[in-house]
Amino acid sequence: MQVHKTDLPGVVIVEPKVFGDERGFFMETWNQARYAEMVTADAFVQDNVSFSRKGVLRGLHFQKINPQGKLVYVLQGEVFDVALDIRVGSPTFGQWASVVLSAENKRQFFIPAGFAHGFCVTSETALFAYKCTDKYNPQAEGSVLWNDPDLNIPWPTDAPELSAKDEKGTKLADFSVELLPHY
Repeated sequence: MQVHKTDLPGVVIVEPKVFGDERGFFMETWNQARYAEMVTADAFVQDNVSFSRKGVLRGLHFQKINPQGKLVYVLQGEVFDVALDIRVGSPTFGQWASVVLSAENKRQFFIPAGFAHGFCVTSETALFAYKCTDKYNPQAEGSVLWNDPDLNIPWPTDAPELSAKDEKGTKLADFSVELLPHY
């Protein structure tokens, strides 16, 4: 496995070792000892899968209480994935990192707790997997506006399909500092 650092502390791209032959392939998607040494020692407590069609954008989500770190990857299709530092007092506050994740490239993206996360589907459909370091709490979820002009994220579409919650996202600069994680 190879781990590539991004410009954001703790946000990394993981390229698992893939063993393939004419029958297909095998790869390890998580190994507690190896990931604790190379990615994060945080314990994962919940696995999730989402299925979306082309143009769906989910995010930029975070939890105000019990923030989640996430190890994400794509089982089918392709997405443009983004991690956004929303930690008040962080030297990289408001900065983001992105990666294309696909079933073909088999990359993983680790987003630590304290970051917002979102993705946009660029293939016809995508099956997206999450390993989370804390359980999902819908009452504690916040949503940074996907097209916040101060962030200038180059999403692969100008007109994504959004949930009602994401349509009402808040510009990062408009969040009260009490509602954001602290560095």
